[in-house]
Amino acid sequence: MSDSVAVWARPERGRRGPAPERSRDQIARAAIAIADADGLAAVSMREVAASLGTGPASLYRYVRAREDLLDLMADAVLAELELSAAPSTDWVDDLVALAGEVKAVHLRHPWLLDLPPQPSRLGPRAIDLIEHALGLMRHLPVQGRVKLEVIGVVNSLVAQFARHETAAEAPVSDRQAAQTAYLGKVAADGSHPLLAAALADTAPGDALDVFEPTIRHVAMGLTGIAHR
Repeated sequence: MSDSVAVWARPERGRRGPAPERSRDQIARAAIAIADADGLAAVSMREVAASLGTGPASLYRYVRAREDLLDLMADAVLAELELSAAPSTDWVDDLVALAGEVKAVHLRHPWLLDLPPQPSRLGPRAIDLIEHALGLMRHLPVQGRVKLEVIGVVNSLVAQFARHETAAEAPVSDRQAAQTAYLGKVAADGSHPLLAAALADTAPGDALDVFEPTIRHVAMGLTGIAHR
């Protein structure tokens, strides 16, 4: 079977040979534990096999390459989302709440932000997430294409906010301190009065507080423009 076929579309085992001793989900969970502890760079076929008490060659019965493993990992963590709750009467509130849950998954598994970019990494749980989000917007009088665009933009924003929060928790580097000092100097010299005024209105932590209104405004803005 061609490598162009997504890992989820391939059978867990071939028609011949012994029954598999493990599942792809078990392998993904082992890889997730390694990434949670030591980062994405620590995830290799050898390390995952060692954590499962087997040899690297045995893993190739289940996945063809590390890229398949990364796909399985990214999809597996989405099982942490609660998608069974019935939607409320306000789709924006529901979408904001869902975005917050997805951001929490990113913060629990910061290695998600280090995954190599690709056009899509859609496994069964990611597709369930999209279906759920579309359900929240099911009564909106806009095309399905627009709803998918909203989901895509919100997902991108969620990743950026998660990246910012993750970086905010790290110790301040000399480079960051120098950049902050430079920005303060520019704002104080009077050459950029609008920037100085905006910074004066920004308190520490404000970047974290704008998550909900940002998601809300973007979702309402995109759907409102399409409706008009």
